[in-house]
Amino acid sequence: MRAPDPERLARVVRRTLLTVVLTPIALAIVMTLVDGYRSRGKRPKPFPVTPPRATAVGESTITTYTFGQDLYADMIRAIEGAQKQVLFESYIWKGDEVGQRFKIALMDAAARGVEVYCVFDSFANLVVPARFKRMPAGIKVLRYPIYPAGWRFFDFRRYGRDHRKILVVDEEAAFIGGYNVGTAYATEWRDTHLRITGPGVVDLKRAFADFWNLNRRKRLGASQPPLLIEAPSAWEATVRFHRNVPRLMMFPIRAMYLEAINKASTNIWLTTAYFLPDQDFVDAIKIAAQRGVDVRILVPLKSNHVVTDWISRGYFAQLLEAGVRIFRFRDAMIHAKTATVDGSWTTVGTANIDRLSLSGNYEINVEVIDHALAESMEEIFTTDCTNSLELTMAEWQARDVHRKFTEFVLAPLRPFL
Repeated sequence: MRAPDPERLARVVRRTLLTVVLTPIALAIVMTLVDGYRSRGKRPKPFPVTPPRATAVGESTITTYTFGQDLYADMIRAIEGAQKQVLFESYIWKGDEVGQRFKIALMDAAARGVEVYCVFDSFANLVVPARFKRMPAGIKVLRYPIYPAGWRFFDFRRYGRDHRKILVVDEEAAFIGGYNVGTAYATEWRDTHLRITGPGVVDLKRAFADFWNLNRRKRLGASQPPLLIEAPSAWEATVRFHRNVPRLMMFPIRAMYLEAINKASTNIWLTTAYFLPDQDFVDAIKIAAQRGVDVRILVPLKSNHVVTDWISRGYFAQLLEAGVRIFRFRDAMIHAKTATVDGSWTTVGTANIDRLSLSGNYEINVEVIDHALAESMEEIFTTDCTNSLELTMAEWQARDVHRKFTEFVLAPLRPFL
């Protein structure tokens, strides 16, 4: 019996590994290109929304927004009324009509003597014209770099994107949620944002300042001055903010979700644009459903990232078997990142249920324990479900072979999204 040729065996192993690694990547690229071609010229259909509603929460007032036009009108009105300071941070800031309205409002505020700080992610805004991103000298700007690691390429703490969306005006009002800034988001995307007044404004102000101070130093040239917040925080707050800070290895948002899920006894209603949790997160949801909790997950029927849609389906079988109900929002992109538990606990923010948000990017979520706000959020969830298709076990099991094969091939990409 001849001994196997080591060189031939090595070639076979290399080719096998390359096939395993490159096949899902190649398939993902092809799917993205095909989906982009098919989506050209298609417009989302109208969807039901809930009008802005203000809820008293302790010493605060929290207003919910589910339609971009309503939100943008109030954000710009707040900027126009600013007396001392405006802190504006957005992952995506389009150079279109809506983006220009925000820029003009910020420039006008700076011109009348208001301190204006702006933060945006350079990678997310690569396609935005350079002239739009140029600001007058009166506006302090932090362009979070495309490559933030610098010479420390080995330090994975420095690779997170700035995915946050924040606006703080004086100490009067703060806005937080899933909405980026752009014309399409005003009417074509379903998202959720909050306006907060009261003690929570200072905490959100401090969250902005902490990011600014951590990232204000430039590798070349002068750094921006530090942003100092002197107002005290409320330690026993009803409204609490949780920030993921990869540079400091802080990722409390995942822990916040898991604590609420594990504590749930009645219901967990969760909305997320991209559903790619780790298996421990999935197991917590399944265990909650198995102990009788009404668990519902609302995701897009078709999101703006087709590969993410396909990979997320890999969790559906085990969730459905555990009794979790899955709803798919149709005809438009739902980009909200919200959850309610037991009619008492609510979170709204920027973090999706995926690896990038829960253990990679700079994110911020607000946590509120209040029955009235949870009731409002449950009404929003119920309204969204009227525009959704519920996935049944029979429908899932009846999907054809090519869909099962595609899900299988793309599964290795799950840890990277």
